[in-house]
Amino acid sequence: MNWWGSCLVMAGALVAVWRGGPRIPSVSAGALRQRVLAVVTRRPREALVSAVCGSAAVGLLAGGPVAAVVLAVYAGLGGRALIRRSARRAAATERAAALDDLAALAADLRAGLPPAAATVAETDRLSRLTASVWRLAERTGAPAADLVERIEADARATDRAAAATAAQAAGAQATALLLAALPGAGIGLGVFIGADPVQVLLHTPLGAACALVAVVLQVAGLLWAERLVGR
Repeated sequence: MNWWGSCLVMAGALVAVWRGGPRIPSVSAGALRQRVLAVVTRRPREALVSAVCGSAAVGLLAGGPVAAVVLAVYAGLGGRALIRRSARRAAATERAAALDDLAALAADLRAGLPPAAATVAETDRLSRLTASVWRLAERTGAPAADLVERIEADARATDRAAAATAAQAAGAQATALLLAALPGAGIGLGVFIGADPVQVLLHTPLGAACALVAVVLQVAGLLWAERLVGR
């Protein structure tokens, strides 16, 4: 049985178990996605290792060692992207909560609430700035409410600038992903015309070398583009 036949058999078995297994409850795509994101958020490293090892095992059973390496690398890239996305969302949520707390703190200070009674759950930079406000207010008598409001306004302006920068960089990111997906389109075209490129890539020495070099170049290109966009 070739690689495609093995994949079809495994997919059929999974579908049969998923639909007819007495011990596995039906789970919608949204619920499954939420469960995966919850696991990734709680234990990102364990989830990434499990995804890489599981993909490597599936690739080894379905297509041999070359397929195992390729699937493991792609699983690592996908898992890393998912973990980074989850971390960015968590950081954005925490920062938004901190800015809301700063706004509430400024309002309380203007209402006469003592600074010692006001607490704010802040990120690193906001925490340092707020601590500086208390020291400056104690030493010079500067209005703490005005300083807190300026910190909040500066932080929100920084967030708006970062959002605008991310929007401008979205095109470059989409281009990098499109270029990385082009080899897959070439393989699909080969299958469509009956050339069987998968057999060549996974089960011949020259094809295996081409597949591994292509994966290395894809990873290097994606990481390079990510670094350029990050700057």
